[in-house]
Amino acid sequence: MFNQYKEMQFVEYNKAVIYYNINYTKLIEIEKFVMNEILHFIDLHLPEITRDYNEASYLYSFWKNYPPLDRGRSPIGDQYPWIEVGEQVFGNKLSRYFAANFGIKDSGLPSGSDDRCIISSERIKQILGITDSVWVFIDIKSAGPRDDFNHAVMSPYQISGSGIWKDINNGVLNDPIKASGKKTSHDFLCSLSPIYVLSDGTIAPLVTFAIKPVYKMIHENGVNVGQPLNKIKVASIPNGLLLTQNPNYMEEHPHLFFPGKDDKSKDLRKIRARVSFDILKEIDGWRIKEIHI
Repeated sequence: MFNQYKEMQFVEYNKAVIYYNINYTKLIEIEKFVMNEILHFIDLHLPEITRDYNEASYLYSFWKNYPPLDRGRSPIGDQYPWIEVGEQVFGNKLSRYFAANFGIKDSGLPSGSDDRCIISSERIKQILGITDSVWVFIDIKSAGPRDDFNHAVMSPYQISGSGIWKDINNGVLNDPIKASGKKTSHDFLCSLSPIYVLSDGTIAPLVTFAIKPVYKMIHENGVNVGQPLNKIKVASIPNGLLLTQNPNYMEEHPHLFFPGKDDKSKDLRKIRARVSFDILKEIDGWRIKEIHI
């Protein structure tokens, strides 16, 4: 039964890829549109976001004996992992915001960002032309004063690629892109499709964002007693068609992605890469925004 829409999806997908390769500025426009929606959400809810984020520090007595385990490499030990704080505070609120302002679907997909939904509206149709829907993927990348770098570490399952679908039975394939650093480089295997076609015929180009809440550390007598929100960085990462086909940002900006912190002996399908915020800003100034609390 799950193959009954495959021919329709194959045909509509390839039509959409051709359309957006010709009209690639529509993908740029929808990325800017969603970016502005995220910034508007932050502006509207900043007091609530700050309150709820900082509540984790006020609740210290309730978890001080059971602190979250550090996922990083060689941690100093006085900086509490704050990933789940950021995910909880931003993810739930963003979902409610989108649901209040757009038609929304929480369509299943076995891999991808923690926060993702398809949003639909007439405003989106005016931008995208052939569809009124876009699939929004948002990753929350909490950071502290020691790891507030001008990049985000992204997994292959958080970035879309070239999206080649030549044989109906083989599915969508992405060409590897190169994560290039000053001393080393490696293939980065983007695992997401640049466009999805749902079983009901909905065409949904993918847009990808990283939200980086950055906290500061409050010490008393050498003890970390709080990690309140200090600023918020928002990054818009281009769709795979924009990266690899037209206008081919990877050719114009070969260091947009650079090697991550994974051991190169790791399964290549899992090796992450860093995306440079400085180069994103070179591509389009609006792709990086920083909000200070």
